[in-house]
Amino acid sequence: MSTTTQTPPPPPPPAGGEIRDTPLADALGERYLAYALSTIVARSLPDVRDGLKPVHRRLLYAMRQLKLDPEGGFKKCARVVGDVIGKYHPHGDSAVYEAMVRLAQDFAVRWPLVEGQGNFGNIDGDNAAAMRYTEARLTAVAQALMEGLDENAVDFGPTYDGEEDEPRVMPAAFPNLLANGAQGIAVGMATSIPPHNVGEICDALTLLIDDRETPIATLVERLPGPDFPTGGVLVESPDAIREAYATGRGAFRLRARWAVEKLGHGLFQIVVTEIPYQVQKAKLIERIADLLTNRKLPLLGDVRDESAEDVRIVLEPRARSVDPATLMEQLFRQTELEVRVGLNMNVLDADGVPRVMDVREVLLAFLDHRHDVLVRRTRHRLDKIAHRLEVLGGYLIAYLNLDEVIRIIREEDHPKPVLIDTFDLTDVQAEAILNMRLRSLRKLEEMEIRKEHEALSAEQADLRDLLADPARRWARIGEQVAKIQEDFGGHTELGRRRTELGPAPGVVEVPIEAMVEREPITVILSRMGWIRALKGHPEDIGDPRFKDGDSLHTVIRAQTTDKLLLFASNGRYYTIAGDRIPRGRGFGDPVRLIVDVPNDAALVGLHVHRPGAKRLLAASDGRGFVVEEGECVGQTKAGKQVLTPGQGAVAVTSRPLDPGGTAGDHVACVGTNRKLLIFPLDQVATMVKGRGVTLMRLKDAALSDVVVIRLADGLSWPSGERTRTETDLSPWLGNRAGAGKLPPRGFPKDNRFGGG
Repeated sequence: MSTTTQTPPPPPPPAGGEIRDTPLADALGERYLAYALSTIVARSLPDVRDGLKPVHRRLLYAMRQLKLDPEGGFKKCARVVGDVIGKYHPHGDSAVYEAMVRLAQDFAVRWPLVEGQGNFGNIDGDNAAAMRYTEARLTAVAQALMEGLDENAVDFGPTYDGEEDEPRVMPAAFPNLLANGAQGIAVGMATSIPPHNVGEICDALTLLIDDRETPIATLVERLPGPDFPTGGVLVESPDAIREAYATGRGAFRLRARWAVEKLGHGLFQIVVTEIPYQVQKAKLIERIADLLTNRKLPLLGDVRDESAEDVRIVLEPRARSVDPATLMEQLFRQTELEVRVGLNMNVLDADGVPRVMDVREVLLAFLDHRHDVLVRRTRHRLDKIAHRLEVLGGYLIAYLNLDEVIRIIREEDHPKPVLIDTFDLTDVQAEAILNMRLRSLRKLEEMEIRKEHEALSAEQADLRDLLADPARRWARIGEQVAKIQEDFGGHTELGRRRTELGPAPGVVEVPIEAMVEREPITVILSRMGWIRALKGHPEDIGDPRFKDGDSLHTVIRAQTTDKLLLFASNGRYYTIAGDRIPRGRGFGDPVRLIVDVPNDAALVGLHVHRPGAKRLLAASDGRGFVVEEGECVGQTKAGKQVLTPGQGAVAVTSRPLDPGGTAGDHVACVGTNRKLLIFPLDQVATMVKGRGVTLMRLKDAALSDVVVIRLADGLSWPSGERTRTETDLSPWLGNRAGAGKLPPRGFPKDNRFGGG
């Protein structure tokens, strides 16, 4: 008995199919490369020949299939979007609809390819209505882009599901890439092409038809710069424009168009009638209003939007003395009334390879494409003519032998092969004869066929000559360019240049006071350290209110743009910005909320910082020095240590070297021992920081006050409501570090000179 061994069946394949070990880096790189190529070629970059991205091309083709011609009716956008995503472009409906909406917005594209009916958004940035509410059809420009699709002008390829065919590129009887521009961001590359004027593009194309090596500088004379649908003023220099077109990369400065409207009585307002390309008007006005609220536009009083169908933004200056050019320069710097529009002519060439082209290469690529379309359409027409001539030849044979043809058709069971054998016909001719109607047998029809045959034969000869003669072909392309110029050029309302070519702006010096709001204020500081500001510089501040037990310390006049220097008894200077001081007629705020003055430090003095000025600092131990005010400005709330008082001493004063606007030449010191000493100012050292030198020798006393005086003017001090002046100061003159003598009769009992 023999036994057979059965081979066990192979293990079932793992769930999900074949599993291969692949390094993660290789797998990620391969998939990311595929994604990048798909994004570049099939989504983000336009084709140099028709200037369209795949989604735009599919939108136009789907609308053509729906017969949405310019002379026809409108259809719901939802119907178009449904056909596009169902047949050609398997992406989200919102993305496709947004692309369609942009093609219909006359402020977004220079030459709309879609004519919309309904709410398609506006220049304020409002979105279009839902696609179930809006309708659309093609424009004449879109129709020109697709002219020749039925004549084998371009290649077709299968759609994503293989059920239908779609054009790989449009015949493009319109220079759409430069006319409408393009924007796109792919993986590792991007494109940015501004729109241009069609008439100027045609002028440049004409030059290249005559001479393909025309210098770019000559082309730029015919194509001087972009032409934006929203107008504006192009203020880039001609050299920069020429360089951008020569390299395919660059940027253009675009400004809003504005004018001054006189209102009478010396008043005026500025009206902006055109804003830069792709700037949303509502956001622009909101930005200006925010700057106005934050006091960043001191020359501007108000902004309002008076736009209807046109743009009208009204800017009211703060005063009639404001220079309009300075105000607009300030707005250009801080808002989108001036933008930079990039140029990056990164496109897919005829082989589908992305690369950056200069303007001549872009124009030549369009002309070469039109040449290919002309050749293909001519050959297609020749094929049609050849087929028709073949049929007409059969008809003529039938008319010459009409009786025999009728006999064969009536008597033969299979007349077609008999006709072919009898009259030496082709299969096409025999089939055409058999499909003839009886009414076509009249004599008049025979004459018409002979005329048609002669006309087609002449056309056939002409087309064959066209294919054989390159000069004739380029002349024909020149005629097509002239037809574009006639239909869409500058002599038409739609084709006129909208963007003004202005000179590059010179350097406009905007004064610092124009950049920051400057407002006069009166600062009131109390002895307990409460600070507030009153608007303006009133002659009399009245009787300011203080908290119980508090009183006035200092009143100074300043501007909101000033820096105030607060000197404390710890010898530190604290910097306070004028616009940070609280306003109003209440008690104000504690100064210690603004700067970090210690609670145990008394407030000595407050004054407006004057760059370049000098001050004399002194401490109660009789020491001091001269310091430049620039060395006293601190960058933090903690202030800056300048005077370093000795043990037990405190800072007692800070005095300017030019009291009353005169150059002081002597220093007067007075102590708590009621001794007065006057000595030359040049005996005091100038330092950055420290304790300084001895100003007055004191024994069992402290320094009360110092002041810088002009010896010829004498020494003055307040006495009630009057001011007393002692002109003969010889009894108190001495050198620095002297002990001094008793002051003149009537000197203040608090041993202070008064003032600040």
